[in-house]
Amino acid sequence: MVEENGTLMTQFVLMGLTDHPELQVPLFLVFLVIYLITMVGNLGLIALIWKEPRLHTPMYLFLGSLALADACTSSSVTPKMLMNFLSNNHMLSIFDCMAQFYFLASSATTECFLLVVLAYDRYVAICNPLLYLGVMSNSLCIQMVSVSYVTGFLHSMIHVTLLFRLTFCRSNIIQYYYCEILQLFKISCTDPTVNTLLVLIFSVFIQVFTFLSIIVSYTCVLFAVLRKKSERGRSKAFSTCSAHLLSVFLFYGTIFLMYVSPGSGPDENQNKAYSLFYPMIIPLLNPFIYSLRNKEVAGVLRRIMNK
Repeated sequence: MVEENGTLMTQFVLMGLTDHPELQVPLFLVFLVIYLITMVGNLGLIALIWKEPRLHTPMYLFLGSLALADACTSSSVTPKMLMNFLSNNHMLSIFDCMAQFYFLASSATTECFLLVVLAYDRYVAICNPLLYLGVMSNSLCIQMVSVSYVTGFLHSMIHVTLLFRLTFCRSNIIQYYYCEILQLFKISCTDPTVNTLLVLIFSVFIQVFTFLSIIVSYTCVLFAVLRKKSERGRSKAFSTCSAHLLSVFLFYGTIFLMYVSPGSGPDENQNKAYSLFYPMIIPLLNPFIYSLRNKEVAGVLRRIMNK
């Protein structure tokens, strides 16, 4: 859009993934299929856990909460991107942009803490199995899930509140396919130093703290598993924990690649590719990582399908 001197921008243009018109429809179909599978997988997992009394245990409560966060993450970004593939109007109001970032940041932060909760659950279950039911009470599980979601909402609210102090008069073009916070800083004509500093502080605290907590928990689990005499017990513990760790490394690896050294210029397209993972690919994979490798979930699913 042509920019007039002194004009404050109230709408943004999302550039999307590609400038090639011939790729718009194929990309629309690909990401539509990804989105549908993601929603069926995550919402189906929630429904399965809700319906089956055998799955009313702490671990599955946490998995259902993680599936809800994944569904919110994908839904905050994908529908608008799909619309842009088939439309020439890529405009987004500043309030819609802030809302999109709010829900994306909320669900991503919530997922960080839910992964810690899952790691703690596995630590108690494997390292202190006799105390598991006493430690992981219903009230404690609900409190941990609630704290995870409330922390996610508050964290994103802080950033959104500070975004409203910025004005945008240089450009209204966002090079990503969604309202990414570092891209907003780039086009701001207000000094974003305070915003950038808080993003750094919160990123270090949340991402590093949660990641280290997960690694410590699974390290303790590993040593406990190696001490087990039962081959079957070791195999089951390794299967469960390896699935959780796969999800953890996919999630945190993507975030570190995007935010530890965010690129510019020639690396911008590479950052776009990384940015596809945590709002789209990881929510797609998580239900399969946690469900198909889990014999109890697979057994319940087979029984329901047979009926």
